[in-house]
Amino acid sequence: MNSPEPTGQWWAAEQSYTDAVVGEDTLAAMFEGAADRYGSAPAQRYKGGVYDRSLAPGVIPAAPDGEYADVSYEEMRSIVRRLAAGFRDLGVEAGDRIAIFAPTRMEWALADFAALAAGAAVTTVYTDSSPKQVRYLLDDPEATGVVVGDDSLLERVQAVEEDLDLSFSVVMDETAPDGPAADREDALTMAELYERGDETFDPDAYRRWIDERDPDDLASIIYTSGTTGQPKGVQLTHRNFRANVNQCRKRMGPRPDKGETPVLDEGSRTISFLPLAHVFERLAGHFLMFASGATVGYAESPDTLPEDLGLLSPTTGASVPRVYERIFDNMREQASDSAAKQRIFEWAVGVARDYARADSPGAVLSAKRSLADRLVYSTVKERMGGEIEFLVSGGGSLSQELAEMFLGMGIPIVEGYGLTETAPVLSVNPTEAIRPGTMGPPVTEVDARVDESAVGDGQFPEAEGPVGELEVTGPNVTDGYWNMPAETDATFTADGYFRTGDIVEITPEGYLRYKDRLKQLIVLSTGKNVAPEPIEDRFATSDRVDQVMVVGDDRKFVGAVVVPNFEAVRRWADREGIDLPADDEAVCRDERVREWVGQALDEVNADLERVERIKAFELVSREWTADNDLLTPSMKKKRRNIRHVHDEAIERIYEERAAATAE
Repeated sequence: MNSPEPTGQWWAAEQSYTDAVVGEDTLAAMFEGAADRYGSAPAQRYKGGVYDRSLAPGVIPAAPDGEYADVSYEEMRSIVRRLAAGFRDLGVEAGDRIAIFAPTRMEWALADFAALAAGAAVTTVYTDSSPKQVRYLLDDPEATGVVVGDDSLLERVQAVEEDLDLSFSVVMDETAPDGPAADREDALTMAELYERGDETFDPDAYRRWIDERDPDDLASIIYTSGTTGQPKGVQLTHRNFRANVNQCRKRMGPRPDKGETPVLDEGSRTISFLPLAHVFERLAGHFLMFASGATVGYAESPDTLPEDLGLLSPTTGASVPRVYERIFDNMREQASDSAAKQRIFEWAVGVARDYARADSPGAVLSAKRSLADRLVYSTVKERMGGEIEFLVSGGGSLSQELAEMFLGMGIPIVEGYGLTETAPVLSVNPTEAIRPGTMGPPVTEVDARVDESAVGDGQFPEAEGPVGELEVTGPNVTDGYWNMPAETDATFTADGYFRTGDIVEITPEGYLRYKDRLKQLIVLSTGKNVAPEPIEDRFATSDRVDQVMVVGDDRKFVGAVVVPNFEAVRRWADREGIDLPADDEAVCRDERVREWVGQALDEVNADLERVERIKAFELVSREWTADNDLLTPSMKKKRRNIRHVHDEAIERIYEERAAATAE
């Protein structure tokens, strides 16, 4: 079934909306247009004392340690132009592939726009990639050059360079005199690249490089981080990205019908910290922001978010559900100083949810919310910089309860959905018609439908609309995978729709509601199918469970591997006068802790269908992170890896349950 068109003035308005940002040019031309429009306005903000930037202080001002400095759109364009000329002077030609291997920082954006302006396609490498992965991610796209963050990343490239065909390496930071760039003619700093470009820059030649590129030319190869298997290189053209900028602009831009609803425009300020190597941040925190004239401030790291939010005072930002869960956990932890504070916090959270769920909040509920705002919400907003208008969530499923809580607090989170193959945004909630628990309606020019035959009859009895594998077409959808024709053919239907591999419900309003990955469905030995993510999402606001993964393939019932919230466990033990061992693994074996955490599972089970209920669980002490390869860089679970690491715990789930049944 195809997605119905949503009703409402906003839907009709966005179909016909256009402005100077909406266009059909290339990404380099798009950036040039933005620089023309927003010239002296701040484009980038960068923090001092974080990197030994080779561009500072000669090209950009050196920011004081711990403080932010900025460059304007005109200044950013001047740097991009000279870096592009530097790439051309190094021998880069139209169609070459240049890799960027660096953390999210201002130089990443500069290198991206410069490489695109020089006519190259950009391929990306995550900073946590092993030497083996680096080899693959540079060799498969046949990269001719690489831009790295610092000496340590250059060393990782050089460890595998004999297998590659690189002509040059550019380092964003200063390099050590005895470091990996020493005595290498093919290795230079970004400042040296800039100097080469400054000496050779010709405005007419630069304009020709841009004009010669076509929107259908390859702009980027982005490798799917993948929860299983070898990464696939997704080919995305300038048109794919440009169309997605247009689609997001039509939904979030300053349309006349928006009124007081928050919008994305030249007054917006965003904080960027997700990997730019991932398509979500590349579009939502980079291409879309610069096209719209927003100011992009770069966080020092995800760990310094609280500090950087205060320094940057963003109005918007994009993140993944795990980060919003952490923000909520921190809010709750700060309220745990006393029983009175904790009671007030829990009351305020309940008020926020009630307010978000109410079609028309009455006087009593509005008064409660006003009081809760003074007592709790205002403090939360201040800690997030004090000026948040709306946030965006993508890269995973956001808990409906969490979305309702933030919305009721006056911090709207618009959840969206997409994939690397769709550049990436397929749908997103409009700020004027947010439906928590959904991913919003498809953006303009995307045709979405579900193949209901992909799921069994009656598997989702709570669904209001049809459920199946989501299939889409649109100008933002890739033509296929790099050097993988068989995989490309298998991913598209006979009539040209892209198979997303996701199970999605289309609501009567035309909104999309995520169910799970088709490949992640748990098939019990009874033949019943269970979607794990909706169950796991219910623990997002639990104070007892930090992380959870549901298991049960080829088993009689659903089980769960649980990482408890150890800080909450120890606070509870202190309150109850319980002496716990210092070792977290020993804590996981403590029956009193198991019983306390188990109560959280009982609460979730109470709202689940019988077949979905978690019958047994095991506590484990190891947090799942990208660093230990149990999460992807976008913080999705690597389920196969987690199952491998915790295979003994999973076996205990079913052995102990079988033994208990036998008794």
